[in-house]
Amino acid sequence: MSTFGIEEEFFMFDAETGLPASVDQEPFRQALDSQRDGEVQNEFLACQVEHASSICEDRDQALHELGSFRRALASKAASSGLLVAGIGSAPMIPQQPPAFTDNARYQEIGKFISGIAAEHYMCGLHVHVSIPDPEAGVRALNFLRGWLPLLCALGANSPYWRGVDSSFSSWRTIHYRKWSVQGVPPYFADSRDYESRLARINGTAAVPDPGHIGWSARMSEKYPTVEIRVADSQLRAQDSVLLAVLLRGLVETAVAGEFEAVEYLPEVLDLSLWQAAKNGITGEQVDTETGAPIAVKELARRLLRIAEDALRAHGDYDFAVISLRNMLETGNGAVRQRAAFDRGAFMHLLANAHAEMQI
Repeated sequence: MSTFGIEEEFFMFDAETGLPASVDQEPFRQALDSQRDGEVQNEFLACQVEHASSICEDRDQALHELGSFRRALASKAASSGLLVAGIGSAPMIPQQPPAFTDNARYQEIGKFISGIAAEHYMCGLHVHVSIPDPEAGVRALNFLRGWLPLLCALGANSPYWRGVDSSFSSWRTIHYRKWSVQGVPPYFADSRDYESRLARINGTAAVPDPGHIGWSARMSEKYPTVEIRVADSQLRAQDSVLLAVLLRGLVETAVAGEFEAVEYLPEVLDLSLWQAAKNGITGEQVDTETGAPIAVKELARRLLRIAEDALRAHGDYDFAVISLRNMLETGNGAVRQRAAFDRGAFMHLLANAHAEMQI
């Protein structure tokens, strides 16, 4: 039975202007870190905060940890005249270059890719699922390749960029295509193949350190986990936990060896990921096996059918079914952001996102 961990990134915004706001990070982080499950971390930009949960065995633990931290963060932000939001892209950004976190690695990245880093107002959701060994990790990665576009569509929550609707549900996914190693990972023969190809990539000047391997799923450098990074940061803790339990179900299904991984055409996977970023849950997707158009609801039913045994083993099946149905009927983050904007433009959108942090 596998465990999982959830890393969530959040934006801080000035409550008057709606622009990203830098905070005095160390005191801010320490105030949130005390008597809190998980770990509070600085992110790439000084206007961001990251929370990494502890190792979770079940969704109730994850919901408690994420909800508790989010409520504390929203309260701390409000007391500082700020709004906080779990969204994938900052809807408005300042003209001047961003302030990077006071971290040597982040400062170097900012210099190395200054044109990209200057626009990296992006926040993501990272889910770690434990694996017994690297061979199992490769089986999971190969199996996940066909499901990453659907998880991108479900987790799409970044429609606005530079003050306009980007026409994409996940602009963050499109922005990340600018980085050197991105998208759906390739198919690997085994763990030796994985390590060999990783070493070759890391040996190039375009990849200054292993952290630049930005595939939507990869094996963690630090932990015995598969790390899936395909979803945007989420408005609500429940949506983050839904994505996490779906991913755990898929990883466990892959490790059990009940289904053979398909050697998908890489161009179809790339198109499918792009289409998922474009439409989210509001339009047709690209079937990763056939390249034909397919509805999100059909893909969701297929996922539940394939991962049913693993979901039931953790008591997550009913939660997944009900939560997916609610998301598809009432909207994911991108849909809810657009609805909030229609009611009152960007300040209402940010105030609504701040309120959703506390649900």
